[in-house]
Amino acid sequence: MDFRRLFDILPYQQARFPNKTALATKDGIEWKRYSTSACIEEANRVSAGLMALGLRRGDKVAILTHRGSPQWVFLDFGMQQIGVIPVPIHATCSREELIFILNDAAVVYCVAENRELLEKVKALQPEAPGLRGIYTLQQLPDAPGWNDLVVEPTAKHLEALQGLRAAIHEDDLATIIYTSGTTGEPKGVMLSHKNIVSNIKATITLIPADYSKRAVSFLPVSHIFERMVTLTYMAVGASVYYLNQQENVLDFIREVRPHYFTAVPRFLEKAYDGILEQASQRPLLLKRLILWAISVGEKYKVRGQFQPLYWLKLRLAGILVFWYWRRQLGGRIEGIIVGAAALQPRLARLFTAAGIPVREGYGMTETAPVIAFNRFSPGGTRFGTVGIPIPGLEIRIDAPEGAEEGEILVKGPNIMMGYYNRPRETAAVFTEDGWLRTGDIGKITYKRFLQITGRRKDIFKTSGGKYIAPQELENMLRSSPYIEECMVLGFQRPFATALILPNFTLLKSWCQENGIHWTAPQFMVHNHKVEQFMAGEVEKANQALPGYKRIRNFYLLHQPWSAETGELTPTLKARREAILEKFSKEVEGLYEQGARI
Repeated sequence: MDFRRLFDILPYQQARFPNKTALATKDGIEWKRYSTSACIEEANRVSAGLMALGLRRGDKVAILTHRGSPQWVFLDFGMQQIGVIPVPIHATCSREELIFILNDAAVVYCVAENRELLEKVKALQPEAPGLRGIYTLQQLPDAPGWNDLVVEPTAKHLEALQGLRAAIHEDDLATIIYTSGTTGEPKGVMLSHKNIVSNIKATITLIPADYSKRAVSFLPVSHIFERMVTLTYMAVGASVYYLNQQENVLDFIREVRPHYFTAVPRFLEKAYDGILEQASQRPLLLKRLILWAISVGEKYKVRGQFQPLYWLKLRLAGILVFWYWRRQLGGRIEGIIVGAAALQPRLARLFTAAGIPVREGYGMTETAPVIAFNRFSPGGTRFGTVGIPIPGLEIRIDAPEGAEEGEILVKGPNIMMGYYNRPRETAAVFTEDGWLRTGDIGKITYKRFLQITGRRKDIFKTSGGKYIAPQELENMLRSSPYIEECMVLGFQRPFATALILPNFTLLKSWCQENGIHWTAPQFMVHNHKVEQFMAGEVEKANQALPGYKRIRNFYLLHQPWSAETGELTPTLKARREAILEKFSKEVEGLYEQGARI
């Protein structure tokens, strides 16, 4: 048996490796587990409920949740197998984005996770006239919930369902996912069953998970990255455990003891900050031991000449420090799959050296999503790259003659059907010969590895006529452990400047070691000695840059960016225009001061 449509995955799992715990989540303090056959039954109950509501093929239903759950999966498959189109929406989207999506997709029903999100939708329901009703996954006394939505299928339901399933082709629309976008209105990416299934099948061979493994899911499944990877786990028969809203991520991971999970770079950055914070509270000798182990791990290479002294140091660091890190992740982790944003190579080296293999990939919603991925197999990883293109996908670098860098173009079975209701934008993103323009700038390095060097729309020209790709400079700044986040600026300006958010955990330790009284971040960013120290970190990054690319001034921020406050997209990419608008006075001040580095 094979699977060609997404909802075929559950019957495929049932036929190949039926699982007593296909999906699981916490219900209070107790685990609620669903076998493969129970999952199929629940998806059919959703289908019957939607048919009872009068929904027909092509109707759109929105799902608004913070993260995934077994019920999310049942909704997804239950809709798809009767031809209803799921429209996942990020829980952190703004009111304006939510209204736009509900109206643009002509959503007829919305399923919200809890009261908070229910109220968010109800508040704007008058502005979404096509929305007939709202259901909640959480059972509430004063609102229609899960039990009101699903229906126990009758023989008539099952007969109708069989016919509806049979009529759905792999090239049919499976879902519409709205890209959060760093500028402009969201665009609805139309993905067919074939788009996503081809990506799953190409990825199965790259992730050594199988029916004996456990995976955890704590990222939003409204993002295609998490949704597709969890479907991949299901396709190989692995058990998927979902974090509920009340749980702490690390406590959840320690309890489940997974073999695999997906994460965004911010998760690893926070884990690293936590390690440093714990180290700062240890006795001096133990603190120095942890920092030594970190310095050893950051020099790790997956290939190269064998160095006995380094190997000995690594073994010693593993025995004294790294074993504890692995235990904090349950003790049997075999891989962390990282995507959605750029990962600092030093963190990938460090955690991999610690026996926690980290593999970075690259993709976009329009490619369902994976384009390239660092492999778990020997020779398949290069830190600082996003890996090797997946099987079945072609990549072309649209570079000027004689240059090795250019826009990344892709072609393959996972490329979207187009943007919903936007033929002009769809045509603009494809070349005449059918290649999708990713908008990312990159190059092929080490013969077969893809390296991202910038974003086409973010490249700016200084007033001196020099082009700068800010992502390149931002990655170099973030190589400093004292810089948590940054954004490089300089459009039509005489030189490049940066907004910098320090790593306050590390900065506090540095202040204590150097006799600088620590108060609070909003005051420390104006401390003269702190500014001098951070200028030194910026200058370290400058050393590897030609003069016109060097960052000549910077402004220290004291509050982190977030999706809730509008500086980040739901997938944690910087909204450059929003940040520039928010800090316009500070940026103007940088250029009034002139260069200071």
